[in-house]
Amino acid sequence: MFFYIDPGTGSMLFTILIGAAGAAIYVLRSVWVRLKCFFAGGKRARGKQPEAPFVFFTDSKRYWTIFKPLCDEMEKRGESVLYLTASPDDPMLRERYEHVKTEFIGEGNRAFARMNMLRADVVLSSTPGLDVYQWKRSRGVKWYVHVLHAANGVTSYRMFGTDYYDALLLSGEYQIRDVRSLETLRHLPAKECVLAGLPHMDAILARWRQRGPAPAHETTILLAPSWGPSSLLNRFGEKMIDILRGTGYRIILRPHPQSLSSEKELIDRLRKRFPEDGKLEWNFDNDNFDALYRSDLLISDYSSVVFDFALIFDRPVIYTDVSFDKEPYDAGWLEKEMWILRTLPRIGAQLTGDNLERLPELIEKSLSSRAFAEGRKAAAAETWAHPGQSIPVIADYLTEVRGRLTEKDGENHGE
Repeated sequence: MFFYIDPGTGSMLFTILIGAAGAAIYVLRSVWVRLKCFFAGGKRARGKQPEAPFVFFTDSKRYWTIFKPLCDEMEKRGESVLYLTASPDDPMLRERYEHVKTEFIGEGNRAFARMNMLRADVVLSSTPGLDVYQWKRSRGVKWYVHVLHAANGVTSYRMFGTDYYDALLLSGEYQIRDVRSLETLRHLPAKECVLAGLPHMDAILARWRQRGPAPAHETTILLAPSWGPSSLLNRFGEKMIDILRGTGYRIILRPHPQSLSSEKELIDRLRKRFPEDGKLEWNFDNDNFDALYRSDLLISDYSSVVFDFALIFDRPVIYTDVSFDKEPYDAGWLEKEMWILRTLPRIGAQLTGDNLERLPELIEKSLSSRAFAEGRKAAAAETWAHPGQSIPVIADYLTEVRGRLTEKDGENHGE
């Protein structure tokens, strides 16, 4: 063998080649348009009609809780929408609408290649990194809008995550201040920042309101870790579960779905060591709503489920100590601490290796803490604008901005 390319380098080279090919196509297309314009006497042609007035794009089926209610709302309003997904098993592909069309556009670079040549008036997406990596702004799109998919700061994205969107749908005033600070530091034009709320949390809230209060039950602790070497199960594992079993509370143990494949040996060992009985339940549901609904306290690590549980259900949480290097993220540009790190101590108790033995005491304190209850309410007020009303707010904004764009086009064409 004359040479060897490791998989990581090979993937990087493939991405570079795809990007170079996309750039070449973009340049050739641009030259062709300019030539047509020149031979037409210097007047720019109006070009092709958009594929749809509104396009919704997601790189993962995980965000269907954002787009399903929004598609329902746009369908009700009779607005034409094209929903594009990079997940072949996205639940939205099974939906049937009159005005909303759904389409799987491939995974990875194939999906971005489609997006890079898109024609639309307004594109709404939950995917960060527009015009940073493979996903480039298309000259056929007039306006790009980003919507948040979790109750945390916009600076928690990888660096430059939202810089090249035209508008951001945010959920708290502190996020607007962070965006303006980044724009100043990077000499960027000001984006439209709209306090729209959190569709993901609104969807869970609607399900909770529909079901009503949980029936009377024994106190239940939900252990819902993330996965990887820093996760709860990897760090504290059997010792933590032993301590929880000793509390006498009912325990729901819900591993992260990725653990079932990436950490199968760990999960198998724990399931054998701690089989289900009247006090311990292993939960592998695709949807975490039922486990959240039935629980009185959540123990987790650095995960957005902490805020889903604390702010929607208004119940206490225990979180692990957070060691977070913010340098690769937009937060690395700002001196102040990230909102999520400022907020966690206000809404719950911190679990560390040093206080693991005192976990029963932390649970008792958290279940009855008035300070944590007040902290949850304050956090919700800071990061959850328009609770339960985000969908009509977003739909109103999308139709309003398209109206502005259409009016501007009419003025430019002398109509």
